[in-house]
Amino acid sequence: MLLTVLDLTGTFVFAVEGALAAVRGNLDFFGLMVLSFATALGGGVVRDLLIGAAPPQSLRDWRYAATAFLGGASVFFFHRFVLEFPASALVGIDAAGLSLFAIAGTEKALNYKMSPFIAVLLGTITGVGGGVIRDVFLAQIPMILRSDIYATAALAGSIIMVAGCKLGLTPARAAFLGGVTCFVLRVVSVWRHWNLPKVLG
Repeated sequence: MLLTVLDLTGTFVFAVEGALAAVRGNLDFFGLMVLSFATALGGGVVRDLLIGAAPPQSLRDWRYAATAFLGGASVFFFHRFVLEFPASALVGIDAAGLSLFAIAGTEKALNYKMSPFIAVLLGTITGVGGGVIRDVFLAQIPMILRSDIYATAALAGSIIMVAGCKLGLTPARAAFLGGVTCFVLRVVSVWRHWNLPKVLG
């Protein structure tokens, strides 16, 4: 139940984010819905294929596609209202989606008896995979490769969750701790303009 709730909530949040990117890219309704679907479910599909959960859960359970399309349609019909959200709110929405997916991905990998190291990697892939697909569709360099602390925040949240489970915390408490870590690190990195080191030419 915890995994399903995290997955569906993250699906809606990332669908909204994908739709907003489509609006900024001046895509039509079809393009917006495709981008919403890909952003919301792309990371989870990659995760499921890597752990052998095929067909992916998001393609077997109608609730995932319905949630993704609902998020996209919400932005299409109420985009004037959504676009008035302050930048800080949009950062918070993005950080929430990243946290939910990173934790859901880690939890599912652990449920499939993956090693802690692989569970962390799969949690990170779940968190950032949809955003990478979104940026590729928009012919952009993926955000995780060029700005702020993004994939690193997902990685940190996944590590904290796995460590919490190893230390004897309940899955719910470990998930909460990991999610909060990812969310706070992402928000603070945007606020403080933190970036990983780059090669100086």
